[in-house]
Amino acid sequence: MLLAGPALWSAARSPAGQVDPYDVVVYGGTSGGVAAAVQARRMGKSVVLIEPSRHIGGLSSGGLGATDIGNKAAIGGIAREFYRRVARYYDRPDAWKFESRDQYRSGRQSAGEDTMWTFEPHAAEQIFREMLAEAKAPVIEGERLDLKNGVSKTGTRILSITMESGRTFRGEMFIDATYEGDLMAGAGAKYTVGREANAQYAETLSGVQTRNAKSHQFIKPVDPYIRPGDRSSGLLPGIDPNGPGEEGSQDHRVQTYNLRIAATDAAANRLPWPKPAGYDPMLYELLLRNFEAGDERVPWSVHMMPNRKTDANNNFAVSTDFIGQNYAYPDGDYATRQRIYREHLSYTQGLFWTLANSPRVPEKIRSYFQNWGPSRDEFTDNDHWPHQLYVREARRMVGDYVMTEHNCRGTRVAEDSVGMGAYNMDSHNTQRYVDADGHVRNEGDIQVGVRPYPISYRSIVPRQSECSNLLVPVCLSASHISYGSIRMEPVFMVLGQSAATAAAHAIDGRTSVQQIDYAGLKVRLLADQQVLVWTGPAAATGVDPKQLPGLVLDDSQAKLTGQWTASSSIGGFVGNAYLHDGNEAKGEKAARFEFTVKTSGRYEVRISYTPNPNRATNVPVTVTSADGDRTIAVNQRQAPSGAGAKTFHTLGTFRFDAARPGAVVISNLGTDGHVIVDAVQVVPVN
Repeated sequence: MLLAGPALWSAARSPAGQVDPYDVVVYGGTSGGVAAAVQARRMGKSVVLIEPSRHIGGLSSGGLGATDIGNKAAIGGIAREFYRRVARYYDRPDAWKFESRDQYRSGRQSAGEDTMWTFEPHAAEQIFREMLAEAKAPVIEGERLDLKNGVSKTGTRILSITMESGRTFRGEMFIDATYEGDLMAGAGAKYTVGREANAQYAETLSGVQTRNAKSHQFIKPVDPYIRPGDRSSGLLPGIDPNGPGEEGSQDHRVQTYNLRIAATDAAANRLPWPKPAGYDPMLYELLLRNFEAGDERVPWSVHMMPNRKTDANNNFAVSTDFIGQNYAYPDGDYATRQRIYREHLSYTQGLFWTLANSPRVPEKIRSYFQNWGPSRDEFTDNDHWPHQLYVREARRMVGDYVMTEHNCRGTRVAEDSVGMGAYNMDSHNTQRYVDADGHVRNEGDIQVGVRPYPISYRSIVPRQSECSNLLVPVCLSASHISYGSIRMEPVFMVLGQSAATAAAHAIDGRTSVQQIDYAGLKVRLLADQQVLVWTGPAAATGVDPKQLPGLVLDDSQAKLTGQWTASSSIGGFVGNAYLHDGNEAKGEKAARFEFTVKTSGRYEVRISYTPNPNRATNVPVTVTSADGDRTIAVNQRQAPSGAGAKTFHTLGTFRFDAARPGAVVISNLGTDGHVIVDAVQVVPVN
């Protein structure tokens, strides 16, 4: 459901009680909804696309112009058609107002590439509207589903849906393409909100994740109390007094939302950062204390769009993510969601005003943000701020097939593919809490790479006993962490197209969406250039630490300093992935592995890393043993050597005492390339 200011919420002026019959009713004008409506028309069916707001395209026209997908070769069909149209749009000279096409080099994969993957918000909406008009797919805007009594069913079939205005839409098939899943919920399909426990689907990355919350983290100690050091003064805003919860356990928390900012540094198009009404300086106290603690990184991630604009996203410890303020959104009514949108908007406006104006912000950062501001020619009906909240995750259906971490890792493969996932398993933080040392920490961030993998048709349909003529391509059946990989705009377009194709097959076959002939569906999907199977390079695989001798500590067990990035691009690592320092912030990152041996004696200590020409030749590794500290320089460009050389590099033999813990610390201090942190192995010497 798109959220916007009051001017965008007016109801459509249609007669109360009007009934409109269609073959396919698509609720939600997201990018996935647009693809579904266009495909339904191409399948020869009558269709209507109903959008609660006055904007079409969801996040793709709401500020997310930097296409997240991981491997673009996994995207086909109408989704790829959209990105081809983006390229054609920017081939026009009149599309360039604040820079030339030659000045802007981003977006295309290579010279001659016929797709473009970066775009301005207004350009995306224009292209979506053109696609709908060419398909002769009618769009009804400003109509919101009646959340209490809006779904009429007989048995397991939806007969019609009714809007708050009283307008009713009858259909043979229905598609819920909203980010919230309101139609799905109203139709009685089972769903969940929050994070499953790891144990539920035998995963490792769902549930509470304090050990894996390594990115977008505080790298210096920051006091969490209103009066520093005084617990009685209470916690600063946004810090959960009940966090973090048991590692890997289920909870109600939802990964954070934000607004994707279309800012510009083009003076002719730049507006000043506004100070919001009711500005609360305490909302930014953590930001300012983090600067004062020594973290002087610029707290946003900037992707440049055409015409000197950004798609600006969250980055580092305190940024555009309004952590912990969205838990009530998925099941909330419209008033609740509007309140949450307004709170996020006010927080974001205040954040940038603070960055550009507060004397407590380092001067170089303050000056930097004074050169940016909202784009005058974007979101012109919403005071130049995004009308769409980035709803990264809300309700998730629970169907007969639940996509899980195992699908993302390729250890479980869906045989009834309707599209491909290809992005990292990606969760933004879900909470802030106080750790055992009395410092504030973020929790929930996960970044683990994947190889493109198929998404099951059964994951976009409810159980037949619940609803037999509904498809759900956005709030599909997936665990928290697998949804974090699937939830990308081009994937929603792919699944929207596949959902509409399946709806047409169900109509023609006079059957339920659960009983259609998948073989026939597959033939049509392939004919429409959908990508259903990955034929690219094989995925790198990890070594199971349980199969290794001695004591083995994987990177997930390390105590990290600084921001490390997970990767699995080069094989030979231990466990699910390894970490790298990005070849940046030298001297600010370290990984500490602590352990205690069961029997005092001499042990060989080894570290695992994946060698590559971009690695550092001088990685300092410090071993703390019963004889004190010893630092060894490791050349990670060379293959590991020693007794465990297939995977591990031997650092030497050391004496450890069972009564005192030992440690291995890998640092990036003074290093001349990427530093890898993977695993530590401690093996007794006979």
